[in-house]
Amino acid sequence: MSSPWRAFMKQRRMGLNDFIQKIATNSYACKHPEVQSILKISQPQEPELMNANPSPPPSPSQQINLGPSSNPHAKPSDFHFLKVIGKGSFGKVLLARHKAEEQFYAVKVLQKKAILKKKEEKHIMSERNVLLKNVKHPFLVGLHFSFQTADKLYFVLDYINGGELFYHLQRERCFLEPRARFYAAEIASALGYLHSLNIVYRDLKPENILLDSQGHIVLTDFGLCKENIEHNGTTSTFCGTPEYLAPEVLHKQPYDRTVDWWCLGAVLYEMLYGLPPFYSRNTAEMYDNILNKPLQLKPNITNSARHLLEGLLQKDRTKRLGAKEDFMEIKNHIFFSPINWDDLINKKITPPFNPNVSGPSDLRHFDPEFTDEPVPNSIGQSPDSILITASVKEAAEAFLGFSYAPPVDSFL
Repeated sequence: MSSPWRAFMKQRRMGLNDFIQKIATNSYACKHPEVQSILKISQPQEPELMNANPSPPPSPSQQINLGPSSNPHAKPSDFHFLKVIGKGSFGKVLLARHKAEEQFYAVKVLQKKAILKKKEEKHIMSERNVLLKNVKHPFLVGLHFSFQTADKLYFVLDYINGGELFYHLQRERCFLEPRARFYAAEIASALGYLHSLNIVYRDLKPENILLDSQGHIVLTDFGLCKENIEHNGTTSTFCGTPEYLAPEVLHKQPYDRTVDWWCLGAVLYEMLYGLPPFYSRNTAEMYDNILNKPLQLKPNITNSARHLLEGLLQKDRTKRLGAKEDFMEIKNHIFFSPINWDDLINKKITPPFNPNVSGPSDLRHFDPEFTDEPVPNSIGQSPDSILITASVKEAAEAFLGFSYAPPVDSFL
């Protein structure tokens, strides 16, 4: 394995948490009154999600009535939490079996105080709202219901165990063009659907792209989605993952849904070449490359792939492929001419790779870094005996309206 690849893998594994932590601990930044008000909230308990003194569930007055879709009775003790299968900045994702239904789910458990400390509650509510809008699309993860206790949020999601696309790329280094085309088409279909709901995904990267048990794509993690972006509408929030940031995001200029087509180009490039475009171990140099370095494509791909990458990785978003007719431009590109889009969305195209999982308990495609970790005892508790502290009250009020259950007929 080459040295740049090893460095890239290490950097990817570390993620953005260290960078965020540096900002959070910067003495100058901490003097800002808004930062000080955040820091008054008590620190998240360690280890993440463990509770020495568990807090009671929120009182009825702290829950919002969602009418027939509400599920106020859901609680952590409804589940057997079996394995840690993922980790993020604010919590963990666990494989869980519903005790009554005996159905397997991926349950994302987030610490409210950790979210509030970093002022991320809007992103979390955005994730829930985006998940609610995903009713039928085959390549987006589905939310079954959500609920909360005084100190945690719970997303009950489809359990997808074919592994991250990143995991398979890591093992195989790069994919042949037909395989990359299949994944890119399913990803583009999901992005086009989100755009039709005026949602910009913004954080497309191999870690957020899962394979199901048959080998089809499933997009997950909607924490950075931006809702209500009309056609030609823009937003300017600086967010995303360094390797995949579009030039207009780095410039802190207004951007639109074409940011997702840049990210699709970056992921397709990585599938074909093994590293993201413009990659450098030095983040500042990588940013400079994204902004200023011309796209260089080695000659080991077809002309149609070359043409698509040049269109998607166009630095000027107004000239980028997808700027005029969004998904239709991607769909009609010659690179995708072998794809029957109706068959694709109906899952009638056999995936080029089958994860060959034997069942829900088959965790071979999850990183042992996660699955070897013990499940915290506090995750399955629904405490009811300790007084609610001021910080927990604040946390409860910040997430009013989070709990959700679908209407009875919506999954029939």
